Amino acid sequence: MKKIVAVALAASMVQAADLPVTRVIVYKNGVAYYERSGEVKPGEPGRLDFKATEMDDVLKSLVLDAPGGVARVRYELSEPLQKKLADQGIQIGAQQPLAVLLDQWRGARVEMKYRGEALAGTVVSGRVAPLPQQGQKQELTLLADSGDLRVLDLDAAAGIRLSDPRLQQQLVDALAAMAQSRSRDKRAVFVDSLGQGPQKLTARYLAPAPVWKSSYRLVLPDSGDATLEGWAIVDNATGEDWNNVDLTVVSGKPVSFISKLYDVKYVQRQEAVLPGEQPAAPELYDTALGRADRNEVRAKAAGGMRQLRAAATESLAAPAAAPPPAPMMLSAVEPGTEAREAGELFEYRFSRPVTAKKGESLLLPFVQQKIGARKLLIYSDRGQANPRNAAEIDNITGKTLDGGPITVYHSGGYSGEALMETLKAGEKRLVSYSVDQATRVTTNFESGSQTIRSFKANRGILVTRTVVETTTTYTADNADAKEKTLVIEHPVDPGQKLIRPKADETTPSKYRFSLKLPARATQKLAVVEEREIENSLMISSLTPDALFTYIQSKNLPAAAKTQLEAVLAKKRQVADADSETRRVEAEMNEINRDQDRLRQNINSLNRVAGQQEQVNRYASELAKGDARLAQFRDRQAGLRKTRAALETELNALIEKLQF
Repeated sequence: MKKIVAVALAASMVQAADLPVTRVIVYKNGVAYYERSGEVKPGEPGRLDFKATEMDDVLKSLVLDAPGGVARVRYELSEPLQKKLADQGIQIGAQQPLAVLLDQWRGARVEMKYRGEALAGTVVSGRVAPLPQQGQKQELTLLADSGDLRVLDLDAAAGIRLSDPRLQQQLVDALAAMAQSRSRDKRAVFVDSLGQGPQKLTARYLAPAPVWKSSYRLVLPDSGDATLEGWAIVDNATGEDWNNVDLTVVSGKPVSFISKLYDVKYVQRQEAVLPGEQPAAPELYDTALGRADRNEVRAKAAGGMRQLRAAATESLAAPAAAPPPAPMMLSAVEPGTEAREAGELFEYRFSRPVTAKKGESLLLPFVQQKIGARKLLIYSDRGQANPRNAAEIDNITGKTLDGGPITVYHSGGYSGEALMETLKAGEKRLVSYSVDQATRVTTNFESGSQTIRSFKANRGILVTRTVVETTTTYTADNADAKEKTLVIEHPVDPGQKLIRPKADETTPSKYRFSLKLPARATQKLAVVEEREIENSLMISSLTPDALFTYIQSKNLPAAAKTQLEAVLAKKRQVADADSETRRVEAEMNEINRDQDRLRQNINSLNRVAGQQEQVNRYASELAKGDARLAQFRDRQAGLRKTRAALETELNALIEKLQF
């Protein structure tokens, strides 16, 4: 069956009508839309030639149009080489010896010329045998038609042929498959139509293509409006010439992906075994059976692609620009493009047909209009001393300007280069193109005071929100004899809030502030921000002095102040009790030291005769000390009892705190 299809396709290649390219739309996502159209004769298919790498996108997007209708689309299937060789039952490796190849046809009949005589027989085996001294030779064991078993030296054989035409054809097909797998030739797709008589056949599809690129020239005059000139770079990588093609370039990024539709896919099926066909064995339960790949991508061709509207909208181009005032400013071109919104995309359609040979690139003007532009300086990098010359571009063209590099001309000459992202109609964008060495900017950072902004207490936890103020001062020194406008970009810190001054513009990552710089003067800009810090504290762990500091805050509500003052008073009573307890303990320790000293003296005097009077005196002092110790112990016990009561009262006050 495969052979029949291949023969039919080959026959069609002679009789098929080619469909030339008539329209091309190039996108930014790696694909292009192609439209081919031509007349086909009755019974003649239309032919489309593609690279093998284009087939997946073609099969996903192909749309056909014929007055009588389309019957079918035919193309040769694409199978992996190993699958094709497996179907032929042949394994052909790199530098494979002939003997090893013939060994795969054991049992097949071959014919050959061997040492000048005709010889035929059945292949028994083939091998590469070593020679006695060095090297090797190829041997073929053959059962000759005479009945003799012969070992043949294949180096002496010629004109070897498989007697079975079927096997001979398998070899031819296997070699053809190997040649095709290396081939980079185009793949032919044939379209059979249903109509009677000659008719026009149109094919529309997407295929991989180089993205188109845009580049701009921005002319900044000393006064008046600026002019923007845009060029589109389009590459013809299709492998065939474009003759009078309707060309469109589209700004935008539609989603596109590759789905393997051209490659033949096979699914490994599970093997079903009936009970009793094989002996039951426990180890069979541990064997992993083949399973279908459930993660295989299930992609299918799109049901059709929306046909682009043929009628172009009215051109949005502005009147032709005035002649360039100086060299290297504007090109003497009249961009012949029709610009329009195409859904979420924006397209430029060239009004004049385009011709490009295969492998040729084009540089085509697609816009040349007045544009809003304000010259200024921009300072973004604190690591640099000088700001950059920049322009604030206001897209008043009514068109989407695709992103690309910009070459800036000013005062009749080259001033620098910038890079611009895609700019929608009505949007503004800052672009910088050179460094202004006549202006210097320095940065100074200062941290201000901390202020407690709010208090909250609940079940013994005090939560405070403290504001820390920081100031960043930018100092700009303009050494030029002309006034300038400086835009300072200050980074947005998610953890800080801008207090002053108000930003002229805000981006997701920057605040922008405008600063007028008089000639030969210095200006400063102070950016004040604040950071809020939340702290949680156990009120029971605060000392009276720390608690007193919070009570003195002007942002503390009166009700909260009353509650905290009660806690503070109780904490001070507890502190006084602790202080008195420590004093009593110190007195008791001093008495204990005196008592120990008196006992040591008494022990020493008892060993000396005539010291009884002194011993009695020491004993009297020791008795007085014991009496004082008893009094202090009573005082200590009372203080402990008092402190415990105060602690209970304090804990009750803290537990009731709520504000």
